[in-house]
Amino acid sequence: MKVLLLTNEYPPNIYGGAGVHVDYLSRALSKLCKVDVRCFGNQKLSTKSISVTGFGVNNNHYTAPKPLKSVFGALDRCLHFNATNIDADLVHVHTWYTHFGGILAKLNYGIPLVLTSHSLEPLRPWKEEQLGGGYQFSCWVEKAAVEMADAVIAVSAEAKKDIVKLFNVDQAKVHVIYNGIDPAEYRPVKAPEKLKVFGIDPLKPYVLFVGRITRQKGIIHLLNAIQYMRPDFQIVLCAGAPDTKAIAKEMESHVSKLQKTRTGIIWIQEILDTQTKVALYSHAAVFCCPSIYEPFGIINLEAMACETPVVASAVGGIKEVVLEGETGFLVPVEQKNNSPFDSIHPEKFARDLARKINQLMANEKLRIKMGKAGRKRAVNTFSWEAIAKKTHTLYKTLIR
Repeated sequence: MKVLLLTNEYPPNIYGGAGVHVDYLSRALSKLCKVDVRCFGNQKLSTKSISVTGFGVNNNHYTAPKPLKSVFGALDRCLHFNATNIDADLVHVHTWYTHFGGILAKLNYGIPLVLTSHSLEPLRPWKEEQLGGGYQFSCWVEKAAVEMADAVIAVSAEAKKDIVKLFNVDQAKVHVIYNGIDPAEYRPVKAPEKLKVFGIDPLKPYVLFVGRITRQKGIIHLLNAIQYMRPDFQIVLCAGAPDTKAIAKEMESHVSKLQKTRTGIIWIQEILDTQTKVALYSHAAVFCCPSIYEPFGIINLEAMACETPVVASAVGGIKEVVLEGETGFLVPVEQKNNSPFDSIHPEKFARDLARKINQLMANEKLRIKMGKAGRKRAVNTFSWEAIAKKTHTLYKTLIR
């Protein structure tokens, strides 16, 4: 069997959970079958079992509005993905950026289409800030790809419910296969020197956030919660890759004001390598994930694997990763009259986040207990080898 994986992100160009997923899945799959990865960038790798080809784009001649350039750039690459001969038995796409490429491969090359849903466009209305009218296109191409796919992979049971609800798709065609973790790579370490590089005091506990600066990840809600947190611990924000200039300015304004009223707020804006992230997870007293939409939330799994307790919003697949009262605390996200996610009760959510963080920060024994339980759950329940085997088994049913 040979599988074609189409993805926007692939090492070294990774900025989100989908990229992490494809990176580890492709490596684990390559032990079971041949894998052809086609991605955005200039990557070039070829071994006996896996080949990786990056596709760039020259958009200097585009005269479309700036928000649309990424949309048309994605379509450009999807065409080149297919203009380069495909000899795979199956195509597997990740994120809307590659869905058009999957549709072309299914129709032109007559091979089955598998789609992993890392998030759903209709549940991310704030993406219109980033894409403009291109958001209407991303919604359309996602719907088209999901409904014509031979199999759809949901990364959680909650995500499957959303897919069946939003699209005209037989639920028997939607398969739940979780995201995973490499417990040998994400494990507790002692590396205080990596903290000092960023001005973090290794002797003083800190709360950690890791994620993109986007409405979805709830970073602004976490910033609003800081005013209600005890002043005796640090807050480390590993937050970069803003969706828009507007939210980047909003982030800068919030952090600047907070740093004038409270010491120990450290903002790390660059994309970090895995070893540095593992060190930050391992030394953190608490990891906070305030996402208002999250089909899975792989960052929570990374923190748990490093024996760090989690305070996370009780949304989507997070509820299937973080066990309430056992590996951390889940904070409800209450909405106003079932309105969109950006209309939640911000004040209540901020106070609830802070209350749970304060509770854990005041109880070291509970933090250690939850951290141990989190590591055990990550190792026993989530591994890329098991996920690759489930995915490979699904492939075989489609090819037959």
